Amino acid sequence: MPSFRKTLLSLSITFACCGMTTVVLAQQSEIVNEQTADKLEVIAITGSRIKRQGDTPSPVQELNLEALNQTGAVSLGDVLQELPSVGASLNGNGSGGTSHGTSSLNLRNLGNNRSLVLVNGQRWVNGAGTRGFRDFVDLNTIPQVIVKRVEVLQDGATAIYGADAIAGVVNIYTHSDYVGASAKAYYGQSSEGDRDTVNIDVLMGRDFGESNLMFAASFTDQKSIFTQDRDITAVPLNGLSTGTPEGLFRESSLNSVLGFTIPSGGITRDPNSDGSNLASWRGVTGDDKYNRYDNNYVVGPNKRAALYFQAFVPMEIANLRIEALYNRRQSDQQFSPALSPIRGSRGFSIANDPRVNPFGVEFSGSDFRHTSFMVENGYRINEQTVETVRLGIGFDGEVDLGTDWAWDSFLSWAKNSGEFTSNNQLNLDKLALGLQACNTSGMTADVTDLANGCVPVNLFNPLSDGMVDYINFTGEDKNEASQINFTLNFTGTLLALSAGDLGIAAGIEYRKEKGKDTPDNFINSEPSLNSYRPTSSSPRIGTDGEYDLKEAYVELNIPLIKDASFADLLEVSLATRFSDYSTFGSTTNSKAGILYSPTKGLSFRATWAEGFRAPSILELFEGERVSSAPVLDPCSGNTSLLGCIGVPSDYVQGETNVQLTTGGNGLLKPETSENVSYGVVLFPTFMDNFSLTLDWYDIEIDNTISLFGPQDVLNLCASQSKNCEVINRANNGEIVNIIDGPVNLNSTRVKGMDVFMRYAIASDNGDWNFTLNLSKLNEFEESATLSDGTVRVENKVGNAYLREAFPEWRGSFTSNYKIAAWSLNYNLRHIGDTNEMVEEKPRHIGSVLYHNAYINYAFDDAISIKLGVNNIGDKQPPSSLTNPNINYDQNTYNPIGRFTYIQLSYQF
Repeated sequence: MPSFRKTLLSLSITFACCGMTTVVLAQQSEIVNEQTADKLEVIAITGSRIKRQGDTPSPVQELNLEALNQTGAVSLGDVLQELPSVGASLNGNGSGGTSHGTSSLNLRNLGNNRSLVLVNGQRWVNGAGTRGFRDFVDLNTIPQVIVKRVEVLQDGATAIYGADAIAGVVNIYTHSDYVGASAKAYYGQSSEGDRDTVNIDVLMGRDFGESNLMFAASFTDQKSIFTQDRDITAVPLNGLSTGTPEGLFRESSLNSVLGFTIPSGGITRDPNSDGSNLASWRGVTGDDKYNRYDNNYVVGPNKRAALYFQAFVPMEIANLRIEALYNRRQSDQQFSPALSPIRGSRGFSIANDPRVNPFGVEFSGSDFRHTSFMVENGYRINEQTVETVRLGIGFDGEVDLGTDWAWDSFLSWAKNSGEFTSNNQLNLDKLALGLQACNTSGMTADVTDLANGCVPVNLFNPLSDGMVDYINFTGEDKNEASQINFTLNFTGTLLALSAGDLGIAAGIEYRKEKGKDTPDNFINSEPSLNSYRPTSSSPRIGTDGEYDLKEAYVELNIPLIKDASFADLLEVSLATRFSDYSTFGSTTNSKAGILYSPTKGLSFRATWAEGFRAPSILELFEGERVSSAPVLDPCSGNTSLLGCIGVPSDYVQGETNVQLTTGGNGLLKPETSENVSYGVVLFPTFMDNFSLTLDWYDIEIDNTISLFGPQDVLNLCASQSKNCEVINRANNGEIVNIIDGPVNLNSTRVKGMDVFMRYAIASDNGDWNFTLNLSKLNEFEESATLSDGTVRVENKVGNAYLREAFPEWRGSFTSNYKIAAWSLNYNLRHIGDTNEMVEEKPRHIGSVLYHNAYINYAFDDAISIKLGVNNIGDKQPPSSLTNPNINYDQNTYNPIGRFTYIQLSYQF
């Protein structure tokens, strides 16, 4: 078992040798602007387990209730994904994406599973997804109605909160001690008349003596947007697909039947012509194409319902806290009708029987092929029903040890379980029997079940309802992720120093994670009458894995100087955590920070932190699964490339979606990281209600776990003839399959800068509030060891890839004006420009600005109405050729267009 150990002593020495570099980003708390230091409440702030006054050495940004609601978003994920420090994240965009109803958070562009999500300081269970459970939190499982504020810690926090906090921590706080009742009704629609959105929230709280009970209910229904309803997605920029609903047939024996030489593309018939009449058939031309992405989703539908209960009950010995949540999500994706997999090489043939074949010859042999989209079978619709259940119970209290000491404990159990239905797929064995006109004579396989109700299938005319009913298949998958988590923490004053109290926090934690994926048994069975698959659904091997870990940590806050000349405050923070994994053994990770204020209103802060992320259950144990991914084959039309030897010279790529096989890798090593941040915090005493923070960060990850990526696999093979063995091609050059699984890349290094400014003006003519939030990405460098031992280094800053962009600048500006019963808000969001590589040449993608605004009027203390418009300029995503089929980066840009909403709120 590998062990990663570093003692707290060595950490302190290392930090001291670094020269006590100043820095860090500041926590943006309105309390600091409004209260003097001697009036500050002693509270817990994300980034430290020690309750304190004022800032910590770690950069923390706070989003209050007003900030969370400024764009009228009804999903917490939609709000947090617009933060400039968040990169491309999974959302509701696109049928061909990987979201399938989930919403993720990608801090610092470092990946969804390197950002730790907490609720009230406690871990949340991972999500469920169509192709197996997730290894990150699905933000759609957390109803927005229960959220009061969010704190985003933007440095490494493994020593404080444990694994997965390499990029940072998002701590979501629910309402506490809520008294009263409120209801919200919301309706919105895009300017194209789609994406209808309904949201109803109810929140109630009441005191019973010293106890408080809170209940919340939420319902959200977001409708879809179809590809043909947006110019950017109406037609794939990479071209239409080969194959038509009328069918393309290739069969050499037809030359003598039709009386003309059949072209290499085969034969087809014109729409609405009679396929039983041989005169209807002609040679295939370049115009015989099909838009398989018509009537797909640009944005998928998502329906959510949630119930939440929370209780706080003071007792004689300790205070009791109870949390209970039930969340249900229904979502679906709509794909093209199934593409016919019929090939002679796969064991399919069409009998010489007039009920299924008008040509009078059998269709069979290695050159027989049928290419068609089975439109009569309907669009393939994958449906998800995901239920989240979470129960938590906690106790907290104080201990009289002569100084202030407090303790808290929390035990939670949670499970995400999903049921997934694949509609309008094909039963390929039934199809094979139907093509034989249901003739079972001479068959060695037991086809009793297949023959029951068999209907002859004639592909040369539109399929009848009876044929469709016979060959149609519906798949059913299930998966779940569960978590048990227990924490016990103590915090208090260890001793009094001349500059203040030496604070300490210590605790233990136990966590157990499980994941299980159960694919449809029939989809994964062996076919009876063909040699390909039993269905048109992609088979995969199920996953069943678990691990647990035990942890202990200690954190110190050491005040060194206070109220001295040129040193209003100087303090040091130290922390270390020991973790013992059932899968990888033990590791120790530490953190140090310094906060220095030479005078009131000016602070310098810095942190240094070690990080750790063990491979997830998915990365370790996921069974092999088959999916598809859009790629551009570099060997298409350019077989002279080094890795394209053996590919036919006349090969031209047809279908851009190719088969991809992925699975877990039990040989993976854990990731380790080092995070340095430094910055300046300015609250000038000569200027009221103004704050400015600048910080810089530098994160380096070793043994980065990542998929190499199908496009990178193809490019590396073509240009350097490396790893070509994972690419399987047919004799005509067509890509049959690419194998791609998680591997430990050498390292990832990210550097950047954050700027946050807030300014408020109060006057008799109204109150103004301004905020500016900018993130600059200076470096995003990935290193990977190739098969020949050389190291490939790529800096991604300013580049765009498949469903992922790395602009140098992201930012947002918000202004809010309040006077009497009126409130007006304007928000500007900026995504910087990038370049994508197309045929080894850069193609520029311009920057994007989104303008949002709302106006709110409070009729009295009870009723208020809000009218808002997002994306006022109706800005559409920039086109992208590296995102084929959907034509834009669906994880970076918003394709909805102008969206108008109205919201009515009532306070009881």
